[in-house]
Amino acid sequence: MKSTHLSLIAGAAVLAAVTGFATVTAPGAPAEPAAKPAALLPVERAGLVCPAPSSSDLAETRYTAFTPAGEGGEAKGAAELKPALPIVDDEDESDPKKAKKAEEAAEKARKKAEKPVLAVQEPGKPAVAEADGSDAPALVGLATGALAPGWTAQQTTEVTAGGSRGLLGVTCTAPDTNFWFPGASTAKSRQDYIHLTNPDDTGAVADIELYGPKGTLASDVGDGITVPARSSVAVLLSTLTSEAVDDLTAHVTTRSGRIGAVVMSADENAGSDWITASADPSGTLVMPGIPADATSVHLVAFAPGEDDADVKVQLMGKNATFSPAGNATLHIKSSMTASVDLKDLTRGEPGSLRLTPVRKDRATPIVAALRVARGKGDQQEIAYIPATGPVGARASVPDNRAKGSTLSLTAPGATAKVKVTASAGSDGGEPAVETYTVKAGTTLAVTPKAPEGLKGSYALTVETTSGGPVHASRSLALTSDGVQMFTVQTLPDGGGMVEVPSARQDLSVLDD
Repeated sequence: MKSTHLSLIAGAAVLAAVTGFATVTAPGAPAEPAAKPAALLPVERAGLVCPAPSSSDLAETRYTAFTPAGEGGEAKGAAELKPALPIVDDEDESDPKKAKKAEEAAEKARKKAEKPVLAVQEPGKPAVAEADGSDAPALVGLATGALAPGWTAQQTTEVTAGGSRGLLGVTCTAPDTNFWFPGASTAKSRQDYIHLTNPDDTGAVADIELYGPKGTLASDVGDGITVPARSSVAVLLSTLTSEAVDDLTAHVTTRSGRIGAVVMSADENAGSDWITASADPSGTLVMPGIPADATSVHLVAFAPGEDDADVKVQLMGKNATFSPAGNATLHIKSSMTASVDLKDLTRGEPGSLRLTPVRKDRATPIVAALRVARGKGDQQEIAYIPATGPVGARASVPDNRAKGSTLSLTAPGATAKVKVTASAGSDGGEPAVETYTVKAGTTLAVTPKAPEGLKGSYALTVETTSGGPVHASRSLALTSDGVQMFTVQTLPDGGGMVEVPSARQDLSVLDD
């Protein structure tokens, strides 16, 4: 007679199928060896969204997309960014002629959205497209096959006059459900728009919460914001509350669906740039790449949990780590935004800011960002540096020019070595490779070696080869009418590889 213990084995088999970790063995059978470690494999799909670049008719925008060479799968795949769909008024149109025109316009927009703005043709070579004026759309995109691992895109906009003056750079965002933006504002001198872009074929619903120095800002209109399928919505933060606050933290979450989110910040006195999301809340944060000639560094931090946070504030400079005089620590109350003006703390040397818990046993998670200025008066220009994760195995940043690019590398723990590869140019040029050693507790700022025979723009890929973790950012600078305009993009791990657990199942049934 067979004794199968079917209920036990079937239940375990279901667990194995769901988790990929369980091993099912009939009673009395010898113990099976442990499952093999998870395999590290290239990702096969990657999505990105880019916000609408500018509302200025003077805007000149360059889109650049790139997939680094070396880790793709066998399938060639594709990597395309296409225009987002415009928002269509849902109200019924009673006039048949107007209804017909509206439908024709919608159909024209749908057809336009199926044509890529730019597409990467092969790993290791950037693709570039340009657009002028205020009509440049938000973009949504997908990469597959060999073009997915490490796929990234950059949107760089130059506005030479008006309230949006500046060099605005943003790394296109992977869709997610949760974003933190320390450093946003509803002050009268600021125009901060949060751009929500939905890459999927179904609508998303998002909530926006604002936290100032005294806690939550009252708002009746920040909940339940609908973002239609494959569309983008821009929300002026000052319309969400009656309170004008210089330093606040914006928190974006989704009730349904997923979105990309970034903040366009324009200061009537100091130019404009994008604020990208801080790294996830953590007890220790690093903000890499403060320029050597920074005239002002402003830190904004927030503790989202129930506990207050006390953190050490340290600058990792060219040769050592030190605390700025008078600002060695910062107290951050729970659910309240804290800020401190660190002035020109770099004093002519490049640096990176690190926040660590005062007490190691009380590492309260926080988020943070820096508002950095160069120049003074009407020659001033700003950029934002959010807390970011380490480079990890590999990270890339496109749209580097023959002049104006600076790569900042910082090692908050142990000394590390990195390999930096400058890709082929978008219109020609041979890749170039350099290696650097970053000493523990310091920041190394370098001018990358451009590809030989460079034509167009190129991408930088940073790989940690040994030692401790490295955090990195790229600063891009252009001079216009005497103003040194600049923007800073961080380089967290490019997410080109994913762990795939090895499953081992034994579903045999033994006889008694």
